Amino acid sequence: MDNILKYNDFIATVKYSEEDEAFIGRIEGIDSVVSFEGQSVEELKSAFREAVESYLDFCRRKGITETQKSYTGRFNVRINSSLHRRAAIMAKQRGKTLNAFVKESIERSLEYV
Repeated sequence: MDNILKYNDFIATVKYSEEDEAFIGRIEGIDSVVSFEGQSVEELKSAFREAVESYLDFCRRKGITETQKSYTGRFNVRINSSLHRRAAIMAKQRGKTLNAFVKESIERSLEYV
């Protein structure tokens, strides 16, 4: 299992809790904290779907139309200094800013998703 579940336009991260002997999941990319759990993979998947539907119902009742987290378009990336240097040099060689180079690199990577 790759520790990610997908349902509709939502994703969740999953961890196994040895203490609880259960899979624990959390919906990512929303402003609320929504978690769920299951003893088996099937229970976990079912609980995830139920959690998403419950979250969407909550949003409808509260008049919330944007159910996904809004992103500003700005984020910090921490990489080692060698990679930072190589990226900066490559950006210069291509006549681009480091931001433009990183943006294009991310766009290319996401073409295959």
